[in-house]
Amino acid sequence: MTTIDQTKLQRELLIDAKALGIPEGSAKIFIKRSINAAIKSLKPRSIITENDLRRAITKELKKYHRDLVYVYEIRDKII
Repeated sequence: MTTIDQTKLQRELLIDAKALGIPEGSAKIFIKRSINAAIKSLKPRSIITENDLRRAITKELKKYHRDLVYVYEIRDKII
């Protein structure tokens, strides 16, 4: 199982949130909640892939901000 660097992930999502004009305070709160909920949902699995984690985070972020989800989903596809 790959170690999840929550701090790095939070930092990257916060950068994207700032670029979208999402207030920093609220972004920090819902990003942290989303990451924690995603990790909690994956706990029962013995093996977690990066795709599993991305899907779980996407699912949780959709509850708060769809534009941030879009940016997160296409992050690796931007050239």
